[in-house]
Amino acid sequence: MTAPPAGPPVDLRSDTVTRPDARMRDAMARAEVGDDVLDGDPTMRALEAEVAGLLGTADALWVPTGSMGNLIALCVHLERGDRFLVPDRAHLLDLEVGTASWLAGGMPQALPWSAGPGTPSPADLERALIRGGPYFALRDRLLCLENTHNAAGGTVTTPVQHRSLVDAAHDAGLLVHLDGARLWNAAVALDVPPADLAEGADTIQVCLSKGLGAPVGSVLAGSTDFVREARRLRKMLGGGVRQGGVLAAAGLVALERVDRLAVDHHHARLLADALAERGWKVDPPQTNIVMVPADDPPGTVASLAERGVLAVPTGTGVRMVTHCDVSRLDIERAVASFPQPS
Repeated sequence: MTAPPAGPPVDLRSDTVTRPDARMRDAMARAEVGDDVLDGDPTMRALEAEVAGLLGTADALWVPTGSMGNLIALCVHLERGDRFLVPDRAHLLDLEVGTASWLAGGMPQALPWSAGPGTPSPADLERALIRGGPYFALRDRLLCLENTHNAAGGTVTTPVQHRSLVDAAHDAGLLVHLDGARLWNAAVALDVPPADLAEGADTIQVCLSKGLGAPVGSVLAGSTDFVREARRLRKMLGGGVRQGGVLAAAGLVALERVDRLAVDHHHARLLADALAERGWKVDPPQTNIVMVPADDPPGTVASLAERGVLAVPTGTGVRMVTHCDVSRLDIERAVASFPQPS
């Protein structure tokens, strides 16, 4: 690939940097609204019903952020001191400022990835369970899953893997929460309905501002009773909204664009393949996250920034995320801007 002329920075830090386009802004401006705290917002309700239908749940609730959605689910499912099991390096563990313990009162137990990057196996779960301990032992209450797994590089859990974990958890008497912030990416990558990847989970959180272009918002789905309690907790956490339809309208437009995530996945593969041709050891991405091992991640990121390409360092390398505001020419520019591997 050859570098196109220099232009605005190519922002590959995250798929959360997208900006709503003219059509989405128009939908937001025209949205029918009401006071969602008092008597409901019609556009908000339409979005919640749409997501519930896509995930196969009875009801759903809009929340400002995915982190709040995960926290609300844990607050409902856990009592103070309960243990929850979760794949190692999950977003819930590393990137939500400890609210799972601080506010939900849960004790986390990380599970290894025996079934593939980001995915534990039922045997991993079985080995980690505490059974028949004394009253002062930890009490296992919840299994949390993440699909796609961010820190593993946007890796997917298949419907068969998901169902085996859900069944093992339920057989052990655990509830299951799915952090599906990028569940849409997993569904597109596997060419299956989102509901197939959420089947059996007691609660699911999905994000609208990662890759789909909405400026803000996630949706938390589950049973009617769960959503009733979740709405109360959302208010306790300061997440009550008034004329929320302005934001929900963006979410409805975003849901129309799930299929175009395949373009982001294609661009991620182009980026990874081109870097591999230049000598970088890059694992083929499953979705829209490219992880590039590097000896000096901060130095590599700084070098890219000088050339107009924005990325983020990880513990062992550089992470780049493709999204709807990144073009094929942007990918070419990013490749041309990479320094030679050391």
